[in-house]
Amino acid sequence: MAPTPAAPSCPECEAGPVAPPVLDRRLFLRAVGTSAVALAAGRLTPAARARAEAARQAEAMVRELVAGLSADQRKKLVLPWDHKQANGTPTRLGMYNAPVGDSVIHKEYTKPQAELLAKLFRSLCNGDDGYRRLSRGGDFDDSGAFDNIGCLVFGDPKGDKYSLVFAGHHLTLRCDGDSEDGAAFGGPLYYGHSPNGYSDKNVFAYQTKSVRTLFDALDAKQRKAAVLTGSPGEQAASVQFRKPSEATPGLPIGDMTADQKELVEKVMRDLVSPYRKEDGDEVMEVIKANGGMGKISLAYYQDPKPTDNQPWHFWRLEGPGFVWNFRVLPHVHTYVNVSTRPG
Repeated sequence: MAPTPAAPSCPECEAGPVAPPVLDRRLFLRAVGTSAVALAAGRLTPAARARAEAARQAEAMVRELVAGLSADQRKKLVLPWDHKQANGTPTRLGMYNAPVGDSVIHKEYTKPQAELLAKLFRSLCNGDDGYRRLSRGGDFDDSGAFDNIGCLVFGDPKGDKYSLVFAGHHLTLRCDGDSEDGAAFGGPLYYGHSPNGYSDKNVFAYQTKSVRTLFDALDAKQRKAAVLTGSPGEQAASVQFRKPSEATPGLPIGDMTADQKELVEKVMRDLVSPYRKEDGDEVMEVIKANGGMGKISLAYYQDPKPTDNQPWHFWRLEGPGFVWNFRVLPHVHTYVNVSTRPG
């Protein structure tokens, strides 16, 4: 039986795991071992070389962590790669709003192990600013501190595949040594913050400001195509990829002007900016492999009671193998899925 996530500390948030579709292919190198050999031989592109080195460094920390676990800790904190949730989906690919099972860091790990995990978490962030955003100012939102979030390992870091998953309030973040087939970030992401999504107190408000600047550059016809009613939904349903025959709601980026496309590039830089550069570069390579930014559409979902300062309750970028679903109100919930295999 899959471990049961603790109830989120945010009363408004949905309790329990959010399971995405299984991602089963990849464009990039599967294993750090293979990457290291290719790196030594000089056969990787600069971006792939950087990812291989980042994966190697992260894998070393995960190996050190697992090697130092006691037998009792291993039983609780290291699960099989193919461990399933109650609904049959891989536990390692869930999007969680709280620690999964008995995995709270300050309860289950020793102080040296917790310090190693804190170092590993920082390595997944893009510098101090990335850490500030992903840690929500160091408080980890209602988790209160890093030691109050959870951490589980799936698979074996000495083998072909592993995934270390951090989970807490408004947070799911992975380190997988480039193990997951076809998935940027090692699988679907979840991030959020409790303040109003338009407020400067929300550490992700700059992303909504970025898409709002893009909206201001659209003409009347484009705005009509981009602004939708209703809601794109949340959780698992919100990140499932559409069938090739299904139309994607919103305004295609391919229909934008050159100046507007430059603003789209700014949006994309802002979206991936909290995460280490190697992960952001991989996202852009996945998009390119799936047909380019022109295949992605942008949609703004009008709030039921819109105001000039708070016009949308969701905005969303969606295309083949790509979903970035951002809920602005009443606070930020963001679900992300990026894969080289959209079907």
